[in-house]
Amino acid sequence: MIITTIDYIPGREIAEVIDIARGSTVRARNLGRDIFAGLKNLVGGEIEEYTSLMADAREQAIERMVADAEVLGADAVLNVRFTTSAVMQGASEILAYGTAVKLK
Repeated sequence: MIITTIDYIPGREIAEVIDIARGSTVRARNLGRDIFAGLKNLVGGEIEEYTSLMADAREQAIERMVADAEVLGADAVLNVRFTTSAVMQGASEILAYGTAVKLK
């Protein structure tokens, strides 16, 4: 599966635009991470625990988007984007989405 943030693939022709491919995950903080994050917040700097949590969430959202594109019969997902939203206090959704296409 080819995944790109641009709306074309150099040297390839799009035969068909299929649909939007999407994948999401909702992640919540946990007490252990919150304690370390709270301490880090006092002194400043990157909160590595949350950086790691969000990186894992993005990877899972991409995997789910690719699985959705495969179900649609796509060869590639173009113009891939991410969005995030708060679902409730302490929990966020990461959504990966793009245009599923069939290539010639």
